[in-house]
Parts: sequence; C-alpha cells; structure tokens
Amino acid sequence: MSVDEALAREWIAAVAESVRAEAQHLTDLDTAIGDGDHGVNLRRGFDAVTTALGGLEPASAGDVLGKTGTTLLSKVGGASGPLYGTVFRALGKTLRQGGTFAEGLQAALDGVRQLGKAEVGDKTMVDALSPAVAAYASTEADETDAARAAAAAAKAGAASTVPLTARKGRASYLGERSAGHLDPGAASTALIFEALARVTARANDR
Repeated sequence: MSVDEALAREWIAAVAESVRAEAQHLTDLDTAIGDGDHGVNLRRGFDAVTTALGGLEPASAGDVLGKTGTTLLSKVGGASGPLYGTVFRALGKTLRQGGTFAEGLQAALDGVRQLGKAEVGDKTMVDALSPAVAAYASTEADETDAARAAAAAAKAGAASTVPLTARKGRASYLGERSAGHLDPGAASTALIFEALARVTARANDR
C-alpha cells in the first residue's frame, strides 16, 4: 500500500472532519496563549480545501496534497496559513517528484523550521511535527504502523508543550505565563496525524 490519490483525498477529508469537530477546542487553546482564532482559521481553511479538491480531477496524491497546501496558504490567516500550507505543499512536491511519503514529511518539517525558525522545545507545532516525522521514518516499511507511530508521537509531542515556556510565536509574548497551556499548533498537528493513522488503517483493511 502507498499514499495514492484516493488515500490522500481520504486523509484530507478526515483532517477537515477533525478540524470541524475540534475547532472550538483549538480556538479555546489559542485564546489562552495566542490570538484566539486558530480553530476558526483552520476550519475555514479546510472548508476551502474541501471545495477546491472537489474540482480537482484527475489528480495524483502529490496534486491533492499540493492543492491542499496552496489553498491553506491563501485562505488561512495568521501564521497557520503559511505553516500548514508549507507542510502540504512540501509533501505534494516531494510525491510529484517521485519521493516517498517519509521524505515528504521530512521536507515538510524542514520547511516549517525554516519558515518559523522554531525547534523542539520552543512550544510550537514543531514539538508535535518533529517526533511524528521521526516515528514515521523509523517504521516506514509498514505504512499502517508508521502512521500509527507518527500519530502517537505527535500526540505525545503536543502534550509535552504544556509545561514549556513559549519561545516563538504569539505565545512567547506572555513569557512564563505561557507555561501550563497546550500549544494549539501542536494540538492541531496531532489531529492531522491521527487522521492519517485512521485512514491508513482503513485502507489497509480493505
């Protein structure tokens, strides 16, 4: 099994569903240490992605993920648009060039690091994305196991942001007051990998 067009579309649909379900929670997290619009912005972005992908025929997995990225870039406000746009555009570009999904995830992480100048421990989405990428790569031979490992690592990485003091992004303005809160970007990154694990397991069972 590989990440083909059907699985890419199913993944993005699952992400959109999760974002809609968790939009208020993500916004609440962001209200505590940020601008209070993370969930609202992501929901608007993935609603736009759903519409955009509905008119994208025919397509490869790379096309689907690339279109997801460019749509998020144009429709999501704040830092989330460029960051999540970078993730999916990098994935799409790597797959279109014949690279593996693991290589695409690494390219996504590299792009986010370059754009946001953040590393693990800065209390950002990188705290969830970096361990997820590493976990996927370590079990790449079995894509179902890889996706599950990535989801577990992203969830743990997101949880690790709670005691941290933010060093990047809007939350960094709060200084030590940012500690004790879950980073909203790390939380939404975990949702994305949880969706990947669900759809990959379903595809493997078919």
